[in-house]
Amino acid sequence: MRLVVRFMKPYWGLFAVTTVLLFADVIGALIIPTFAAELLNESATHASFDAMVATAAKMGAAALVSGLAAVAGGWCCSQLTSKVGKDMRVALYNKSLDLSIYDFRNFGTASITTRTINDVVNIQMAMTNVMGMLLPVPVIFAIALTLSFRLDVTMSLWLLAAIAFVCVVAWFIMRTASPLFRRLQKLLDRIGAVLLENLTGVRVIRAFGKERHEQRRMDDTFADYATTSIKANRLFANLDGLSYFGMNAFIVVVYFLAGGRISAGGFRIGDITAIVEYAIMALFYLMMAQMVIMTLPRALECCERVRLVLDHDPQIADPAPGDAVDMSGRGPLDDGEVLAFHDVTFRFADAQEDALSHVDFVCRKGQITAIIGGTGSGKSTIAMLALRFHDASWGKVMLDGVDVRDMTQRDLRSRIAYVQQQAWLFSGTIAENLRYGDKDATDRELNHALEVAQADEFVDSLPDGLDSRVAQGGMNFSGGQKQRLSIARALVGDAQIVVFDDSFSALDFKTDAALRHALAAEMGDRAVLIIAQRVSTIQHADQIIVLSDGRVAGLGRHDDLMETCDVYREIVESQTKVPSALTSTSCGSPTRPITPPRRIRPIAVSKDCLEPTHSSTASAP
Repeated sequence: MRLVVRFMKPYWGLFAVTTVLLFADVIGALIIPTFAAELLNESATHASFDAMVATAAKMGAAALVSGLAAVAGGWCCSQLTSKVGKDMRVALYNKSLDLSIYDFRNFGTASITTRTINDVVNIQMAMTNVMGMLLPVPVIFAIALTLSFRLDVTMSLWLLAAIAFVCVVAWFIMRTASPLFRRLQKLLDRIGAVLLENLTGVRVIRAFGKERHEQRRMDDTFADYATTSIKANRLFANLDGLSYFGMNAFIVVVYFLAGGRISAGGFRIGDITAIVEYAIMALFYLMMAQMVIMTLPRALECCERVRLVLDHDPQIADPAPGDAVDMSGRGPLDDGEVLAFHDVTFRFADAQEDALSHVDFVCRKGQITAIIGGTGSGKSTIAMLALRFHDASWGKVMLDGVDVRDMTQRDLRSRIAYVQQQAWLFSGTIAENLRYGDKDATDRELNHALEVAQADEFVDSLPDGLDSRVAQGGMNFSGGQKQRLSIARALVGDAQIVVFDDSFSALDFKTDAALRHALAAEMGDRAVLIIAQRVSTIQHADQIIVLSDGRVAGLGRHDDLMETCDVYREIVESQTKVPSALTSTSCGSPTRPITPPRRIRPIAVSKDCLEPTHSSTASAP
């Protein structure tokens, strides 16, 4: 509940007005039975017509005030919950921007999505129900019991007993329902995760023919949620039945006791109507309150899930206000250093071994630095550390001579352009995607970036050019087109260093070579860091860093590494030479070398045979 109070603070005035209007609605609704009873008694005692009209006018005024208060209160309540829900979603989204990759891994992307959408909706519904059906209950009980005791003490005691019975039933059912609602939220997270996997991995599922397997997995997940929901709904049904039983039992008792009292002259017929109306209204609101209370465990669980995200301390955080280094006016050092790793060691929080160990290198302006290594050698981890998606466990990562932990993340990432391994485009237009690098970039600058990225030809071929639509994730483009658009996006703007994290893997060799040639002429004073697996992509770099099991196995130019670094030489040979296994069997026993096929003498073919046949009735040559 503290979470709700935190977000309601800016709207205390609206909350107060809503509460007053809802109380006015309830009070007016309770006064109406009083005037109705008075009108019946006046009719039974043959009161004057003017007196009856006056009573009816009072009852109509009370009904009008109650109705207007209900409408205004409902509008104010909807405004309040909408504003609180909007603020919660904005806060969750802003917090998600601060979370590190490790934080996202702990929470889960599907869970973050569920908390932002479904959990906030549940909190909004709970707020509406609490203000409309739970807060008025104490006022209704106080007024209804006061008016009932004013009419008859015995009847009022029976009303009190009926209320107590329903409250005890609700308490027992609520104890049983709380764990079910907590389980429902976890199952909802599971449904979101499985659905996301199936939608994003639909091609893999179809390629391996696993549709039935995934269907069974989805059916099991939905079945678990349905079973738990049915249990919760049965509890609601039991609560409704027992509550209506208590209310109807009270009405039977009232009618049973009232007959003799009316005959004895100690009770008026209008008083029976008033007490029954008080009881029905009090028990009805109590039943509504019970339903709200039944859903409160779910809402409280949602509040706790949202609070865990909002109060989570991100693993990667900016320095305290005033402690961050002012990066305005800073640039590469005198020796051209832009990015430097000084004895950097890094280990993931859930790992047993270091992903990187004592890595040292410097990226300078105007130079291309390349990183190559086997799978799992730590290549992409270097890019993550440079962007401060993770913090080094030991050593320092420096940008413009400043430790990246001593500057704000905005300052750091505004100086680095990044092209990730899996190209990702956002829904919108090509121009909107390219302007992620610089929102003020002109169309001329965008076209130049496309030209350097070798993407201008296919973009110009589109009917709308830069204004062509992009589907979510760029699904309407091929892998190579997406990579080239991602590269163009990184080239828009004035970043000091451009990081390509295996960004040429989907390009053919011709496009790869043309792109590298264009980049070399374009970079100027920028530093370039290329992470790749193809030797052809990085062999002309100014310096090549060879990684093996998280350590630097070699550093230098291509020719030098071919002579001094065994790891690099093995990588080059594996990509440029025919494996020797072609001349031996898998178990090592010698076999005959594979001889090339005999050269086949070309067959002379007449020119007429090469001409297409235009009619099935053509004569044979």
